[in-house]
Amino acid sequence: MSRENPDNMEVLGMKKLMTTAMGLALMATGAWAEDVTLQLKWVTQAQFAGYFVAKDKGFYEEEGLNVTILPGGPDVAPTQVIAGGGADVVVDWMPSALAAREKGLPLVNIAQPFKSSGMMLTCLKESGVASPADFKGKTLGVWFGGNEYPFLNWMNKLGLKTDGTDVTVLKQGFNVDPLLQKQAACISTMTYNEYWQVIDAGVKPEDLVTFKYEDEGVATLEDGLYVLEEKLKDAAFEDKMVKFVRASMKGWKYAEANPDEAAMIVLENDETGAQTETHQKRMMGEIAKLTAGSNGALDEADFKRTVGALMSGGSDPVITAEPTGAWTHQITDKALQ
Repeated sequence: MSRENPDNMEVLGMKKLMTTAMGLALMATGAWAEDVTLQLKWVTQAQFAGYFVAKDKGFYEEEGLNVTILPGGPDVAPTQVIAGGGADVVVDWMPSALAAREKGLPLVNIAQPFKSSGMMLTCLKESGVASPADFKGKTLGVWFGGNEYPFLNWMNKLGLKTDGTDVTVLKQGFNVDPLLQKQAACISTMTYNEYWQVIDAGVKPEDLVTFKYEDEGVATLEDGLYVLEEKLKDAAFEDKMVKFVRASMKGWKYAEANPDEAAMIVLENDETGAQTETHQKRMMGEIAKLTAGSNGALDEADFKRTVGALMSGGSDPVITAEPTGAWTHQITDKALQ
């Protein structure tokens, strides 16, 4: 019988230690990390600060994740990207996600970082609009591509036809030109973006009247995280999403508490160079108001309010039946323990 050489034992022990150390180093650098691809709804801006903060601060890395964040834009539809396998998880508004689900794309909301809606109508005071009762006879700018649904629901509640009989709907691009050029009495704006574009164009706040969808009781959920239903049956994918949501919410709460720093992190990630420090810091301040009050878990009452709005759009509702299985606490229950 041969006996192990003590020198060989020592060498083996050292090799084992080196292998363990290399393994830990690889995990720390993300070489052994699990890949996650996130598709944003729009371009790189403070609207998505939580994800960029989570990446910059190493929150994803701590969870063993290597996250790729894909910016969106006017030609990018998150629903199409995830349907084509281009992303594991997408940021989208619930009206768009539920409309897609009814058409056969089984999207599921796994987390809801945004508690409140930032959508509003911004009107020129000189147009004579002082309250919703003054909309009749006016031209109103509206975004389409899935963003028109809350507006149509609101008009339906007000008893106003949108075929030109009561109000004229102007299909608005993603800019504020119709208001500046006085083509419309009111236009669609977000509290954190287009409203400030109007101000930056030289219009004084006192010359504007704003109507927040949240205040008018017609708000729908925005900027939720969605995955394909089938994927949630895979335990490995579920575990990956638990880690992703946990790290993302850590990023969001850090961004809320440190808005200026968060804005600067977003700027560092803007490869287009289109964003400015002033605009991003202002945007982050407004975004923090919308994420405040959410721990990431979807509030069922908010979901029901959104569904109610989408099913009451007059003769052409966004969805025709109340959806089942469109959201789950499966991920947040584990991520937020």
